Amino acid sequence: MSPKKRTDAIRDTARQAAARLKPAAARAKPMARNTGVAARRQLLRGRAWAAPQVERSGKVLQEKVAPKVSAALSSAAKRLDPARPRHRRWRKPAGMATLTAAGGAAAAFLRSKMRNGRPAPPTQPSSSEHPTPPNGQQKTAVKTETE
Repeated sequence: MSPKKRTDAIRDTARQAAARLKPAAARAKPMARNTGVAARRQLLRGRAWAAPQVERSGKVLQEKVAPKVSAALSSAAKRLDPARPRHRRWRKPAGMATLTAAGGAAAAFLRSKMRNGRPAPPTQPSSSEHPTPPNGQQKTAVKTETE
């Protein structure tokens, strides 16, 4: 048999089967429509029944399970968190010791500059009281009657 004849035979068989099925399909159409409507109705009933069930389950989860899950997650986070570094408690006392030492040094310096509560005499004469002449000789002080 040639390919063309084989294709024609397949088409003829398909046409005959379709012709036999048309009356059965015509009878099944109204039943299919009714089944679709019934299925939609059942679906709505099922959803109406399931909505309160899901809501109740959600509340139970929120009130009973969620706190336990939250506590478990919190404890896991605490165990995962690395140890915090120690506080350096020596900084404050060391700073206070440094300030005290600096204050003591300043007090000792001032004390050495004063004798018996009075300032020590200057070691060098000030330039305003006794000016030195350019040749380097000291000028003798002349007493006047006002002194």
